[in-house]
Amino acid sequence: MAIRRIILADEPLLREKSKKVKRITGDVQRLIDDMVETMRAAPGVGLAAPQVGVLRRVVVMEVPIRNENDDEEEEPRTQLYVLANPEIVKLSEETICAEEGCLSIPGYVGEVERAAEVVVRYLNRAGRKMRLKGNGFLARVIQHEVDHLDGILYTDRLTSLDTLRPVKPGTEEEGELEIMIA
Repeated sequence: MAIRRIILADEPLLREKSKKVKRITGDVQRLIDDMVETMRAAPGVGLAAPQVGVLRRVVVMEVPIRNENDDEEEEPRTQLYVLANPEIVKLSEETICAEEGCLSIPGYVGEVERAAEVVVRYLNRAGRKMRLKGNGFLARVIQHEVDHLDGILYTDRLTSLDTLRPVKPGTEEEGELEIMIA
């Protein structure tokens, strides 16, 4: 596994559409491993293959999960998702506005309106066809990462350019901001 360089927004590759993965090969498995390591090192909650310079439809996400019985003081558990060829097949009519950030646009966040719930069809790491229903934060991360596969950045979806604002590096990790960095 290796930490890869994250492509920044001014690089044209991020605006290109990614190609489907034909088979989950050893190269794709290595890409997935590298993406997970890169995402965790950044740190972020999601990463799409174009963000590491590979125009393939592969996404990794690691989102916090909480149960009602979880102690608020302890570190939340996370769930790792690996999606190859993700295709959103259903978006709820209900939407939620929230701030988003992006590993490819470091130091900025902005308000984006997204569907509150999505259903995505994809291949898992073993190449099996799967469906995932996500709501709230998971739905937001799925939509953000699938956008990357189509050359779309969260800044293209801002509710208003006025909502884009700089943030101090590291404040997301200190819990000063409740935002998504993917």
